[in-house]
Order: sequence, then structure tokens, then C-alpha cells
Amino acid sequence: MELRYYQQDAKAAIYEALRTRDDNPCAVLPTAAGKTPMLTSICIDATSMWNGRVNVISHVQELVSQAARTLGQWAPSLDVGVYSAGLKRRDCNQPVIVSGIQSVWRKAPDVGPFDLVIVDEAHLINFEDDGMYRSYLHDLKVMNPLTRVVGLTATPYRLKEGPICSPEGVLNHICYEVGVLELIEKDYLSKLVSKGCKSQPDLSNVKVRGGEFCAGELEMETDLVVEAACVELLTLAQDRRSILVFAAGIMHGEHVCEILQEITGAPVGFIHGKTSTAERDRLIDAFKSGSLRILVNVNVLTTGFDAPNIDCVALMRATLSPGLYYQMVGRGFRKQPSKRDCLILDFGGNIVRHGPVDQIKIKPRKRGEAPAAAPVKACPQCLDFIPAGCVVCPVCNYVFPPPEKPPHDSQASKLGVLSTSVATEWRVVQDARYSLHEKGGKTPSMKVEYQVGLEEYYSEWICFQHDDGTFARNKAVGWWRKRSSRPVPESVAEALELVEDGEVMTSSEIQIKYDPGSKFPEIVNHKLGPMNPDGAAPKRLADHWEDDEIPF
Repeated sequence: MELRYYQQDAKAAIYEALRTRDDNPCAVLPTAAGKTPMLTSICIDATSMWNGRVNVISHVQELVSQAARTLGQWAPSLDVGVYSAGLKRRDCNQPVIVSGIQSVWRKAPDVGPFDLVIVDEAHLINFEDDGMYRSYLHDLKVMNPLTRVVGLTATPYRLKEGPICSPEGVLNHICYEVGVLELIEKDYLSKLVSKGCKSQPDLSNVKVRGGEFCAGELEMETDLVVEAACVELLTLAQDRRSILVFAAGIMHGEHVCEILQEITGAPVGFIHGKTSTAERDRLIDAFKSGSLRILVNVNVLTTGFDAPNIDCVALMRATLSPGLYYQMVGRGFRKQPSKRDCLILDFGGNIVRHGPVDQIKIKPRKRGEAPAAAPVKACPQCLDFIPAGCVVCPVCNYVFPPPEKPPHDSQASKLGVLSTSVATEWRVVQDARYSLHEKGGKTPSMKVEYQVGLEEYYSEWICFQHDDGTFARNKAVGWWRKRSSRPVPESVAEALELVEDGEVMTSSEIQIKYDPGSKFPEIVNHKLGPMNPDGAAPKRLADHWEDDEIPF
């Protein structure tokens, strides 16, 4: 079996950690990077070279079945058993056993001792209540004190707690990590592209429960916003053949399916937690074969779902979980010969919230630190205090009105899903306002605010009063000389007076840059229009402007 360079490096790092340390290592490889070939190679080494026994373990029944099947495909001579109540198998004697932790955690004496335990999708280990793993490993070590544990994951962090490796945890340190961007650049993962939005969803009124947005409130969307988002999705993805959509909840997912089917005139698949196994398998098979173009799901097709044909992922939901955000985007990582790249459409503000997928921002919580107190609200009908996430009062059945603004936007974010993705676009200027800007005693500047949509504005600040030779003053001089034949003003007041007199050429279009590494979009270029005749002011002047959202 020939491994790629990073799979060889990861295996070598695991072996080095097992040789030189007495704790449990974790290797981090991106989704679709190929953990299974490396895992298979480790199993072969452990059983053939060292006469050991290996337990490959996971949280999810589908992953247990998938791991056993893939191990058999990669190493047909490897004797692999399965211990899973859901799969109705309780193999105990093979040198390699693939099992679900829920099935095996109280059955260590039945399956016997192991030399090595490999935890696949190790981010599913619960930070605060990892009792099943602790109990199981304790029992294994009673039978074999030398049992070691290795974790494999693409996301070494959890929703509320941050990093999964800690001195007190089941896994203690990361021994190897390879990044998404490196594997995309080396053509092992599919390229990701983004396009589409001007605003982000307002989630200020959406309650948080268990560290995540309340699913019930996320579903309270307006018809117009969902319809607009579906139209934009189909417009931007018109050349895409396999579109995977993540919805906020069952009602929202049904609504999205209904609109997409009405627009396209073609069937749209829908999978959620209550979908039968037979129907789920039918829809997934149709989607993978290409006979079903769009598949909508609710919290199902994340970890462990592999469909290399996916060339568009639409996040029509918001999440506070960096891991879930990564797993959703990661469904598009797999390569396929006919697939040039994967389009990521983020309608939920997730790129803004978590950062580019190769530079996800993590805010860890220390072990033992109490989570924030559960928020409550008063019911206006019975005045009882109830959990803030309730949509219907459990005391008097009062139905709370939905939030005024929907929890996902009607347009997909223009921010790049990768840190190297910088998007630009030209926008027609409908109006411009020139004003004095003063902030906290700093040198005044002239603020130019360009209107490019009904409620869409972009601004730049022209610093005439900064010292000669400084970057800000030099930029102001260049800005002015492109627009006026009059001498460069020495003050903002002088500049505003010349603008008022029609001495300054206006911008007919502006080019906007959307950089994932910047807090604000940036105006990077202009197309200038003619001077107005008769000295009429080219655009309206604002009297004064005070604003904290300025980068200096």
C-alpha cells in the first residue's frame, strides 16, 4: 500500500509519539485527505509486524460500517470484525475489531484486550462527559496495562470547549497536522470558490442553547428571504451538477425544498433525523449517481458522508460550532475527475463568524469553567419565567412571535471560504455623500460614502489634514489629483467647499475587495464620471459625520 507524503508523515509521527511518550496522541488530517489508508496501514503493521490487536472505534453506526467496509477494500487479507448493536454484529476474536463506543463501552471483557485503540472522528469525544471512553479504556487497561490510544480527526476542537487534546482528556497532544490550504495547493483536495453578499443575517434575537443557536428559532424565517436565497442559490449554482444544502430545521428544510422544486421543476431530495433508513439510502444513492441534482439535509450529512461529485455546498443555516462549519464545507473537499472546483455559498454568516475554513478561529473554555447561565425570558401572558429558547410557553401555551429579521440572509457571503480567497466586484454608484469625520480627538478627515444599492453603502476616508509625507496624506493627494484640476486642499473644510462648488469629478463605479483577513470591505478602484456643469454640486453633502467604524 503506497501512502501519500502527508499520510506517511502522519503515521511516522504517531509511531514516534507512541515510542517516546506515555500519553495519547492525535493526528489531524483534513476531510477527504484519506485517513482510512493510513489507518489501514497502521492496522497491518500492528497485526503483522508486532502481533498486536487493534480496536478502531467511532461514535456513529454509519462510520463503523464505513470503516469496516473500507478496511476490507484496502486490505482484503486483513481479518476485520465488527462489534455494533445497530449492525447486529458482535465479533470478538479478530485481530482488528471496528466498533461503536455505545455498543462496546461496557463490553471490554467480551471483546478482549487490545494493544492499540484508534478513535476515528475523535472530535466526537465529549469534553466534559467522556465517561464511555474513560470507562472502556480503564477496563481495557485492566486487561492490558500497555494499551495505547490514537485519535484521528479533521477538526481537533468541539463546539463549547475548544481543543479536544488536554492533559486530562482521553487525547493529550497533537502529534501531526497538515492544513487544508496545503493539500488544495498540492491538488489532493478540491479547490473551493465563493461568490455572492452584501449583508449578514441578524441573529441578535436568536437564543443560544447548549452553546448553539436554538434550532426552533433559526427556522423562523420570512417567506421572502427564503425565496430570495433559493433564487440566488440557483442563479449562482446554475452550472453546478451536485448541490448539497444544509438547512436550519425540518420546517425550514421543507420550505427550501418546496421553493427549489417549484423553480427548477425537478425533484429535490430531503433528509433529516426522522427519515427512514431505506429512504435515506435511496436519496443518497440517487444523489451520488447524479440522477438527483439537489439534496437538502438537516444535521445529517456532515461527519462521514462522502460524495466526491458535490460541486456546490450551500450553508442555509448559521452555526456557532467551528467544527460543524468545517464539516459542512468539508463535504466539498473530495476530488473527482469531472469536477473543477466546489462552490461554497454561505447564507448564514459563518465565514464572518469563524473565519476562512483553513484559519478557523477557536475560543476555548477551560476545563471546569462553568458555561454561561441559561438565559430566561418572561412570558407576556402568564408572566412566568421560562427558558429563553422556548417558542411556545410550556406553562400557558403562549406562542412567541418570530424574530423581526430572519436568521439567514437572502444572499450568499462574498467573503472567501479560504484565507487566500480575495473577491472583487465593480458596483455602480447611485449616490455619494461627502462629510467631515472627527473621531476621538484624532486628525479630521473627509468621509466619502458611496451608495450602490437600496441600503448598501461603502466608505473611504480622505486625509487632507495629515502631515506631508505620510501615507494618509499622500493617498489624499493622489485621490484629489485624479478628480480635480484645483490645488490639493489643506483642510477638510476647503475640500468640502470645492466639492460643493462642483470642482470635483464623481465616481460612476467603485471596485470593492472582500478579503477574509480584513474586518471591512475595501474600495480599491474607481471609474470616474464627468464634472457637473454650471458648478452644481456633483453629489449631496452631509453636514457632519461621527462614526466608530473607521480603520484609523
